Amino acid sequence: MALEGELTRLREIREEDLPVFVELRNDLETQAWSRTLPPDYTLEMIRRRYWDRDFSYHRNDAIFIVEVKESCEVAGMMSYSGVVDRFEADWGLAIRKEFWGTGVSRDASDTMLRFLFHELGLRVVRLWTQSGNERAVATFEKLGFKVATRTPGAIFKGGRWVDNICMDLLREEWYALHPDLEDGLGDPIAR
Repeated sequence: MALEGELTRLREIREEDLPVFVELRNDLETQAWSRTLPPDYTLEMIRRRYWDRDFSYHRNDAIFIVEVKESCEVAGMMSYSGVVDRFEADWGLAIRKEFWGTGVSRDASDTMLRFLFHELGLRVVRLWTQSGNERAVATFEKLGFKVATRTPGAIFKGGRWVDNICMDLLREEWYALHPDLEDGLGDPIAR
């Protein structure tokens, strides 16, 4: 099942999408940080990580291709992981550089957040990035995310030390930004 936004479609991964994952994983500008340097991901490594996952009815994570609806071009990837039922998940996004500044990232993010809060009923969504990725931090702030944790000088990237940042968005904050949607779960503490 694809998730539909205004500009984007979040859909399943296909075999022909895997080279885009290699491109995104090997480009330090599209990554928050890389645990393995130099970035040398191969198609086979990506295939084993993303494609050869075992099936489960109890999904704690999902990976989507971000596709531009009008052109069917693959703009990037998006994922959520570590779902704790009706409570929390971590969220990730990597967009190809040619789609930066086009509204694709914002639309795909809005679509995923609507799914996580409105359909899965999560209380909080978290993401990790680094302070040197100013474009990403600004985008996430526009979506309503706030810095929850900052570890100064935790990442060495681009010849300098930058901060590791955890940002979060609470359910009530997301619904306040979307007054057209009603929070069917309401406040569980008030019940």
